[in-house]
Amino acid sequence: MKFYSPEEYQSSCEELFFWYKSQIEKLVNGALVEHIGASSIPKAISKGDLDIFVGVPNIELESTVRVLKKLGFQEKADTLRTSELCMLESTSDNDVALQVVANGSEFECFLEFRDKLRANEMLVQRYNELKMSCEGLPQEEYRKMKSFFVEYVLAKT
Repeated sequence: MKFYSPEEYQSSCEELFFWYKSQIEKLVNGALVEHIGASSIPKAISKGDLDIFVGVPNIELESTVRVLKKLGFQEKADTLRTSELCMLESTSDNDVALQVVANGSEFECFLEFRDKLRANEMLVQRYNELKMSCEGLPQEEYRKMKSFFVEYVLAKT
């Protein structure tokens, strides 16, 4: 696993985010479309991928997933799937993932995590250190270590 400095990837991810945001908003009326993940956090290193939060009313989650698949996405294998969360990944060369989330659900934690890191440079530094320590590890081991960090950040007041 390779990580990139913010200068290497953030501007291209931001550009791509705005393109997808406009496409999603055309297809899903009233969706909350937010840039999340490391590419949305100043000074955060990343694998260079783009994560997008798509918040919709719970009753519209499944229909939203069907519509977003028409944009070139498929359900991401081996990830949590509930009636309030569906993770989609791009079928194109773009390394883009959508987190389709029921408004008001516990999965709005994607936004909370992003906001806590944006507000605390020390947390970003610790996040970067964790990622660098994972370079070369299998994806599953990285996810496990990252998960502990996310839980720690979300538990902080």
